[in-house]
Amino acid sequence: MTIVAMKPFLDSTDILDDAEALRARMERDGYLFIRALLPKRLLEEVRLSWLELLCDAGCVDCDAPPAEGIANPGGFRVEPQPQYMKLVIDLYRRPQTHDIPHDPALMGVMERLVGAPILLHPSIIARYIFPGRTAYTTPAHQDWVPIQGTEQTYTAWIPLSDVPEQMGGVQICAGSHRAGVYNFRPALGAGATQVTDELPDDWRYNPFAQGDVLIFHSRTVHKGMPCRGRRLRLSVDARYQSAAEPVAPASLLNHGGVDWDEIYAGWPPEAEDRKYYWKKLDLKLAAYDGQYNERRDAMAFEMAEAGDTTAISTLQRIIARGQDEKKIDRARRMLARLEGGPAKQV
Repeated sequence: MTIVAMKPFLDSTDILDDAEALRARMERDGYLFIRALLPKRLLEEVRLSWLELLCDAGCVDCDAPPAEGIANPGGFRVEPQPQYMKLVIDLYRRPQTHDIPHDPALMGVMERLVGAPILLHPSIIARYIFPGRTAYTTPAHQDWVPIQGTEQTYTAWIPLSDVPEQMGGVQICAGSHRAGVYNFRPALGAGATQVTDELPDDWRYNPFAQGDVLIFHSRTVHKGMPCRGRRLRLSVDARYQSAAEPVAPASLLNHGGVDWDEIYAGWPPEAEDRKYYWKKLDLKLAAYDGQYNERRDAMAFEMAEAGDTTAISTLQRIIARGQDEKKIDRARRMLARLEGGPAKQV
């Protein structure tokens, strides 16, 4: 489906302060698109801070104007490669990164949507997406599969800059949250899964301006748009739920996989309220159901045996999880056979 044929998001900015209308629209459509919700000053401060780190790491062309964020193709990396995740940890160390999901305007919308005191998952996700690597464009998937906990968890996708069509963004399959958990297969890109079931033919997308926020239900199917041109696409994923509902333990960890003490080292006193805030809540922990990982892992091994390089992201995640030495050894052997070739499907 082309961008031209796609319907734009339904703009929910006009019902921003109407809790009942927000909940009714989310229940019907599975998403809310809100314009100019976040202050551009904050987003620009974080964007420039990230670009400084990305330049030092070789991901940005440092000979170009710094604010442009022109990608260095030779510095390409992708989740969950160790080089990618190491830089994610550095992005998390910046307290300003955490100011974005804690912004009062966004927190207020989430409180009205949930209708109860909320938990912002500490496991926010910092993303930097290289242009031109379309094989790694995030395919159609549901956030609930990796997140779990309560189904009534909501993701806020927050770009740090304007995102014109050339830079892509996120598409939403409106109403897809009402059909439960879809079947999937391993894929390249963030999340490493792709829905295989037939979906409603109601995909929504439009460009984003700096400050716009897209909010969607954990079971709403969504996918990335290819990032083209020369600039890195920078964004934050933040997830919210009622503090009274169950939460999976992994949602209380940071996405970089290190201790919070390491993230918080060197933070100034004025950022103290951002530290360990969830430990003040009486949270209900929900056991993580590993069946989805087991299914994906089994399919990835089968695909890898057949030479299908779209299994690479799943094999990398098996290694990163570090839970099963036999599977890790097998994944390493499969990666050695697959890596270095062009992405293909068989």
